[in-house]
Amino acid sequence: MRAVVQRVTDADVSVDNKITGAIGKGYVVLLGVEEGDTEADADYMVEKITGLRVFEDDEGKMNLSMMDVGGELLSVSQFTLLADARKGRRPSFVKAARPDEANRLYRYFNEKIRGKGIKVEEGIFQAEMLVRINNDGPVTILLDSKKLF
Repeated sequence: MRAVVQRVTDADVSVDNKITGAIGKGYVVLLGVEEGDTEADADYMVEKITGLRVFEDDEGKMNLSMMDVGGELLSVSQFTLLADARKGRRPSFVKAARPDEANRLYRYFNEKIRGKGIKVEEGIFQAEMLVRINNDGPVTILLDSKKLF
């Protein structure tokens, strides 16, 4: 499972010109589910993301987590994070999980975050979405549940 985590002042996602999810201060998480991923991969991501200390404390140091600052999370499923563009010019997406399994784990991830008392807003799985992100910092963190990077 891969994620792009962006610290934001606010963000929203829309489908067909209708906002389906919006947050204030917190994270936008673009989440890609890989073939073979399990709940353990999602659990790793939940713990890593909610525990990341990238919000500034009173001294201006990135030392606080989203739990510490009452942050919100906008979750967007994005299979293109599993693209393999090493050969040719057209990316291959064969490593991405099949839609039914990807959606199941995406929903599982969102529910586990909610279970920590965090507000979670979502895009629509497999829809063409427009994501508006006001990246704060900018702070962008790449995560991989297999710890490849």
